[in-house]
Parts: sequence; C-alpha cells; structure tokens
Amino acid sequence: MTENYKIIGSFIKDMSSETPDTPTYIFVRDKISKYKLNIDINSKAVKNGIIEVNTIIKFSDQPEILKKAHFEITYTSIVKVDEKVSDKKEMEKIILCDVPNKIYPDLERIFLNLLTDSGYPGIKFEKKIDFTELYKQRAN
Repeated sequence: MTENYKIIGSFIKDMSSETPDTPTYIFVRDKISKYKLNIDINSKAVKNGIIEVNTIIKFSDQPEILKKAHFEITYTSIVKVDEKVSDKKEMEKIILCDVPNKIYPDLERIFLNLLTDSGYPGIKFEKKIDFTELYKQRAN
C-alpha cells in the first residue's frame, strides 16, 4: 500500500526538564518509576497540503505531590498530505495514528536521552505506545 502522506521534516519544537532543587532530585530519583507518561497530539494546517503535527509527551507524577520534577517534549513533524486525501477520517488517521507511529522510535530515544541527561539514567518505558490501538479506542 502506498502512503498518502510524506514526513518532510521533524524537529524538537520545545523541550523541558525541571527539577527545582537537590531535595526534590533525591526524592524524584527514588520515585520516578511511579511517574506516568502522557501523550497529546495536535495539528494545524500550514499551506498547500502541509500540516504541522505536534506530538507532546509529558512524564510527571501525580499533581498532589509537592516534590516533583517535570519532563516534557513537543516534537513537530511537517507532513505533506497527498492532494487526493479529502476524507476527514482518513486525514484524522494520518495525524493521530500514522505519523505518530512512524516518528515514535525517534521521539522515545530523544525523550529517554533527556531523562538520562537530566540525572535520571536507566528509565525504560515498559510498553511501547501503540497509536493504532489508541486511535481505534478513540473511534469507539
């Protein structure tokens, strides 16, 4: 099957690692395995069938914890969609499923490097994110 889109570029739009002080670092270092990974995807049309797809990953603890660190990245993919794509559902699938599945290995590598370089080595995400499954769940 031929793809009806092409990723013509990707870049880190925004990246943040926040650990406010040493006591927080020590606390978080021992509790980071309890942090949750959250993902959001948004998009906007740029021009001539080009769409900016932003995949945002946040890795953080529960809101009520006072001593916490925050890690976030916005990874932007510039996508050229085939002019034959006119169906809204097909466009939605490209943005929410196809593009994220394709860029996720790079995004995960960059994000894990951010965590390591922020002083939290050895973090692994237990499950790979299946954007196809998330898309199907959203449709139901």
